Amino acid sequence: GYGSKRHAVMYNDFVLVGPDASIPNIQISENINTALQQIAEHQLTFISRGDNSGTHKKEQTLWKTVEIKPEGLWYREVGQGMGKVLQMAAELDAYTLTDRGTWLAYQDKLPLAILNRKDPHLHNPYHIIAVNPLRHNTINHEGADALISWITSTAGQSLIGSFAISDTLLFIPSANAREMARQSMDP
Repeated sequence: GYGSKRHAVMYNDFVLVGPDASIPNIQISENINTALQQIAEHQLTFISRGDNSGTHKKEQTLWKTVEIKPEGLWYREVGQGMGKVLQMAAELDAYTLTDRGTWLAYQDKLPLAILNRKDPHLHNPYHIIAVNPLRHNTINHEGADALISWITSTAGQSLIGSFAISDTLLFIPSANAREMARQSMDP
């Protein structure tokens, strides 16, 4: 293959965010599958990145899981990055799926709230893969190995595990997952 070996580095999660105020007679479920069904059933505005990013692909997988083909005026694919999508969701009192790191960077600027959390369907792992030197002999394979060794080391994992915004960790280190107790993303 094009990569020589994949190494787990860290994870966070995706979160469904939407209007801070409750919609009359509708309480969006904390279960992502039920929440998406409610959004589609009530045709609540949903903003999709629509850009083939990892977040967009995850969203598509979630819709497929609940056997809903999102379409119609309530579903808007905008072809924008996450920051712009969050701003649009705030302006339109809409819902969207975002990664927790981006949410933490924007949460104080927008009248949106996390509507579900700790759902195993929303796990968002990050890995690192060195390019296979047998296929691409011009790459700096020693440098790639050094980066992988450092980011998966105790020092690298400690740095990842201490990076927070508003006292909330952005990522949970996972290079040595068996040695680390699973931590909650929420304070």
